[in-house]
Amino acid sequence: MTRPYHPEGEPPMKRRRRPAYRTVLLKLSGDALRGAEEHGISAATLADVCAEILGVARLGVRLGIVIGGGNFLRGTAAKALGIDRATADYMGMLATVINALALQDVLEQRGAETRVLSAIRAEEVAEPYIRRRALHHLDCGRIVIFAGGTGNPYQTTDTTAAIRAKEIGAAVLIKATKVDGVYDADPVQHKHARRYRTITGLEVIRRNLGVIDQTAVTHCMRHGLPIIVLSLYRKGNIRRAILGERVGTRIAG
Repeated sequence: MTRPYHPEGEPPMKRRRRPAYRTVLLKLSGDALRGAEEHGISAATLADVCAEILGVARLGVRLGIVIGGGNFLRGTAAKALGIDRATADYMGMLATVINALALQDVLEQRGAETRVLSAIRAEEVAEPYIRRRALHHLDCGRIVIFAGGTGNPYQTTDTTAAIRAKEIGAAVLIKATKVDGVYDADPVQHKHARRYRTITGLEVIRRNLGVIDQTAVTHCMRHGLPIIVLSLYRKGNIRRAILGERVGTRIAG
């Protein structure tokens, strides 16, 4: 049975609102961890992200996290340097392990119980990814951080998130990133871009809306898994989404 997380000395909340989802897969953009830095991890942003995660953990949901590595290296960027694409993708997977360990350390400093499971074997710092092991950790109330992508090149961490979500029985995939939803154009370049409140997966693919990988969208459509795209930088966004409030953009069907 899932155990709700309570920081040491903090009494359980009275009349706590019930989450809309029992099991959640949270996809965190690695690039979002760098905050205002050119690359790497911003200490302030990492602290804020962990505070958001702990707020979700207090709801008692089974929480899995897939973390990207774009703040250190993207496979496509490394390819531009003359590095073979497969090698570049493996380098990107290692970057996700760095982010996962940073996330784990700060969460555990604040009293949470976590496990990092990596598809790239790194036993000195992370457990190997085994689905049944992940389910056991979730059932014990631990936050499970999935690193190393799928362990295979030519796949994004968005696709990893879609696959892991299905494997752990998640009821929703939440992608927390730098933008506050899915737009009909790049909101950075087009100030009049319109944000969708809801949109179908087919429409995301047809319009080639790039906020989430199309393979991930196709996988979620095939398995009837809704996706919520929201801003990581708006405090309480993830918690509100898990409570069933309308936040960001919902992709379904």
